[in-house]
Amino acid sequence: MGVPRELCVGDVRAVGIRPAGAGSEGVSAMATQTAQDVMTADPVTIAADAEVKEAAHVMTERRIGALPVLDGDQLVGLVTEGDLIMQDVKVEFPTYIHLLGGFITYPPSTSKFETELKKAVGATVGDVMTTDVVTVEVGASVEDVATLMVDRDVSRVPVMDGERLVGIVSKSDIVRSLASEE
Repeated sequence: MGVPRELCVGDVRAVGIRPAGAGSEGVSAMATQTAQDVMTADPVTIAADAEVKEAAHVMTERRIGALPVLDGDQLVGLVTEGDLIMQDVKVEFPTYIHLLGGFITYPPSTSKFETELKKAVGATVGDVMTTDVVTVEVGASVEDVATLMVDRDVSRVPVMDGERLVGIVSKSDIVRSLASEE
């Protein structure tokens, strides 16, 4: 089984995972297949300055649930169906309590509120996209990709070849690879 060397959430660097097949004799195809074997190559992408409505249209027309967001050739985020749905969600405003001449906010953190508000009123993909993108390298084993998806609670991961986006792996891609095992 491949072992993650570095988990890079919070930026768009790829997760360093040992290539499939390295020390994995006599194991399932998930351990020997790589992200490159199961990914959708050359995924449909969108620019950060595109309108949210355009992203929704592309996702609907192409029947896909996420779009990697590029600035030139650089991956800067991922916009998902969940990010777009945030525009129709009621934002819960924090409660302010006046006590002894000061104000206390409840819940104590307003950062979640600020993030939700920004997504709810966002006009561009850059306003609503997820910037803490979890990525994998082309040589990562499908087993490691699946583990990463479960651990990080994500449904899709962009596949990188160095700094270049080359594909995307979804949970459906992994299920298809399981179904094709003989």
